[in-house]
Amino acid sequence: MCGIAGIIEYAATEPTLSQALLRRMSDVIAHRGPDDEGQWISPNRRAGFAFRRLAIIDLSANGHQPMTTPDGRFTIVFNGEIYNHRALRSELEAKGYRYRSESDTETILYGFAEWGEQLLPKMIGMWGLAIWDDHKQELFCARDRIGIKPLYFTQQGGRFLFASEIKAILQHEQISASLNMEELPNYLAYSMTGETTLFQNIHKLAPGNFLRLAKDGTLHTEEYWNPLNASPQAPSNQNPSSEDVQQEIMRLLRQAVKDRMMSDVPFGVFLSGGIDSSTNVALMAELMNRPVDTFSVGFKELEKYNEMQYARRVADLYRTNHHEILIDHNDALEVMERLAWHEDEPNGDPVCIPLNFVSKLTRESGTIVVQVGEGSDEQFAGYAWMHRELRFYRSWWKWFGAMPESMRRAAYSLAKPVFSHRGQFLALDYLRRGALGTTLYRGGGVDMAATLQERLFAQKFQNYAQTSDNLAERINAEILAKKPDADFLTQMAWFEFRHRLPELLLMRVDKVSMAHSLEARVPFLDHRLVEYTMTLPESLKVQRLMHEGGETKHLLKRAVADILPRDIIYRPKQGFAAPVNEWFRKPLKNYWEHEVLESRLVKDGIFDKVMLQRMMQQHQSGARNDGKSLYALLNLALWHKQYC
Repeated sequence: MCGIAGIIEYAATEPTLSQALLRRMSDVIAHRGPDDEGQWISPNRRAGFAFRRLAIIDLSANGHQPMTTPDGRFTIVFNGEIYNHRALRSELEAKGYRYRSESDTETILYGFAEWGEQLLPKMIGMWGLAIWDDHKQELFCARDRIGIKPLYFTQQGGRFLFASEIKAILQHEQISASLNMEELPNYLAYSMTGETTLFQNIHKLAPGNFLRLAKDGTLHTEEYWNPLNASPQAPSNQNPSSEDVQQEIMRLLRQAVKDRMMSDVPFGVFLSGGIDSSTNVALMAELMNRPVDTFSVGFKELEKYNEMQYARRVADLYRTNHHEILIDHNDALEVMERLAWHEDEPNGDPVCIPLNFVSKLTRESGTIVVQVGEGSDEQFAGYAWMHRELRFYRSWWKWFGAMPESMRRAAYSLAKPVFSHRGQFLALDYLRRGALGTTLYRGGGVDMAATLQERLFAQKFQNYAQTSDNLAERINAEILAKKPDADFLTQMAWFEFRHRLPELLLMRVDKVSMAHSLEARVPFLDHRLVEYTMTLPESLKVQRLMHEGGETKHLLKRAVADILPRDIIYRPKQGFAAPVNEWFRKPLKNYWEHEVLESRLVKDGIFDKVMLQRMMQQHQSGARNDGKSLYALLNLALWHKQYC
């Protein structure tokens, strides 16, 4: 796992490419790779790459990047891991390629020379990569299928810059950091940005996409994979039984965990004691002749948020080498600003705080690679709100949608003052969507809905309040264009894979773990498993909704019954969380008020200070539990203070 950056000056009137600039770009992301660094400039000085290395495979100097083919045509910088690189290497060696290292980077380099973009479907792993073709004077960049690894870019002034983190791009003296107001409503609504970033003119490459920058600066992006149109590699059958599906899930999971144990350095597991992390432990234990290293985090003064007893139960059962850390609000306060810097863009998920401390604990223990449990809930209907949305879609939504538009709009107008007075903005937003005839689903990250944004924004910016609808409409339209017969659960899963999973959950894992030079691997997001689960019908994943006595992750729970104890599989779902409701009621209240109410976001007239004060007052009184929203606003203010 590494940090990469680069510059292509295809038409800059004042060339700025230099070794010193590339060094600055790599130094600012040194946390991503403390083991080695390098810079490279093309012979005509049009292209330059910078690199920081976290050595995982082939720890020798032979794995140094940037790496160039012997003929000098192709040069690569690569962030990630390719788990099947040895199989690809054998194929390339049979074609006459001669290796100088044992690294997966060299396999990508020769694979691209041999197959071009058709290399991407052959790879199993995670990546953000850039390859310069000196013959064509062309840049090729790609992000992995799911979006586990980030890749940002900007094109301005005859230059193209890219990096694993935005802060590296900002090292260029002609790239300024300014707030992208068009994207701000998406952050408020979803706790993350959408198709671009919160920095004006800085973009992200979408998961499953590659780009080409031609010699004349023409930029072309293309999707090479999505989970709906891919052909599952798993055996298929028109009418699989639940038992057959469970066996196939376990076969794919075992393979995914095994592949992600490829490492020349110590590795372990983040363990919460939930079904996902416990499955990772159980499957790793099957493959190891030493104890699995496991790591957990909890809270000192708020036991109800802790899952320690479940983590300890799993650690005892599999005789792991278990490590724990307990934190409180004082610990959180110490890292708030540093987290905002590491995250690049504000991430509205307060889980970043405990994740920071368990990552620090892991790295300090000597472990450099961990397996994490992200991606299971999206595939197996593991969130309670997925069941809620399904129930809502099948009943109220269809009934309300069948009413004449005039009646729907009248109902919304009548309800708006009542719901607003009560602070029921999310419920009101469902009415608004129904009244306007927009799509229902907005993903599991909805926080400050458009109905609340209308009051949060100062008057001159209130026209932005409903623009977050546009992102949701585009994503929902995508799935229907790709798979018109998709059931509603598949539509929800697509939305999560397209937005919340890569841009919130996986970015919190990447940025926070890499802040401590720690590589996180995600077996549940092996693309072969994702392709298979996305073909499964709603009836297999959800036999009964929760209010009917059904359960979340029904299919996965049956599949892991032979490897996990029943009390772990069927324990109440708690979820990895931080106690921000309690923290903002007392110990962090003053800090929030200082950083948010006195921020430039308020002073510049973007947010209404009175409404922000009212949010805090309602939270303080216990009338509402707005800790999550308050955290998202604080994280935004801290980011804005540091970057803009």
